[in-house]
Amino acid sequence: MEAKECIMTRRSIRKYTDQKVTQEDVETIVNLAIYAPTWKNVQANRYVAVLDEATKNRIADECIENFPGNNRNIHNAPALVALTTVDGRSGYERDGSFSTSKGTHWQSFDAGIAAQTFCLAAHSLGFGTVIMGIYEEDKVSEILQIPEGESVSALIALGYPAEEPREPKHKTVADILSFVD
Repeated sequence: MEAKECIMTRRSIRKYTDQKVTQEDVETIVNLAIYAPTWKNVQANRYVAVLDEATKNRIADECIENFPGNNRNIHNAPALVALTTVDGRSGYERDGSFSTSKGTHWQSFDAGIAAQTFCLAAHSLGFGTVIMGIYEEDKVSEILQIPEGESVSALIALGYPAEEPREPKHKTVADILSFVD
């Protein structure tokens, strides 16, 4: 799949087939996702794959109680990936001071790049994904035993698509692009 086609056809998938996602599948996707650029190449993003149905359902039931959409997304997906970030690396100097006026926000920027790269890699291999940001981080961290000093940046449902959502409306280039003379 060409990059242009991959970018233009990737959709958030919320319905999946029953086909299992294997450890090898996730490794292949992450092997592509590691090429996502990061602040000063610190590579602070990590991936925790949940292939066990009971653990995945526990996250859906205990960590997503107040958002039924994400609860369904997790239950419906054969796999779940938690994208985590090592705290205090993106946007910082070695002495712990900020390198950017964005402060701690650069960590989220790097995580966003990593999430999109993961999703594009998955799509290019025939998988579907949806990125979720509504969850109880402390509970997710506890269940997945996320090391201290890492934050859960996003949850990503992963599986083989059972739907082909139509293209959403997009703003035009004229709506979002300006030039300074």
